[in-house]
Amino acid sequence: MQHRVSVITLGVTDLARSKRFYVKGFGWKPVLDTDEIVFYQMNGFVLGTWLKAKLEEDMKQQASPAPGAYTLAHNVTDPLQVTRILTQLAEQGGTLLRAADQPPHGGLRGYIADPDGHTWEIAWNPAWPISPEGYVTAKF
Repeated sequence: MQHRVSVITLGVTDLARSKRFYVKGFGWKPVLDTDEIVFYQMNGFVLGTWLKAKLEEDMKQQASPAPGAYTLAHNVTDPLQVTRILTQLAEQGGTLLRAADQPPHGGLRGYIADPDGHTWEIAWNPAWPISPEGYVTAKF
């Protein structure tokens, strides 16, 4: 079986607020935008933001529990982008969890939560090259 993630869907409580965070904060353009769901074409998969109640209905899981510790990551090609993107996302309703700093393994990273509490790591890691198409390769 191939290693593949095709779609990640995040449940949100206010679609307009969520869209403002992703469109104005990250600069992403929706490929589908309805009253219930917004899809963004990513590199090799699709990210969806769906009204939480509708997503729970679709999953047949009412009042889904809060997820455990996790983070989605947005890697960048230049360390200067880390702080700039964290600032942009905070201006669009995100909550800064950790300002940009250097982890023990090198690089630069910071954490921010979207308006619904989904955690994003904004990171630059010189050991993880990014292709011109935007694909990250983990090289250890």
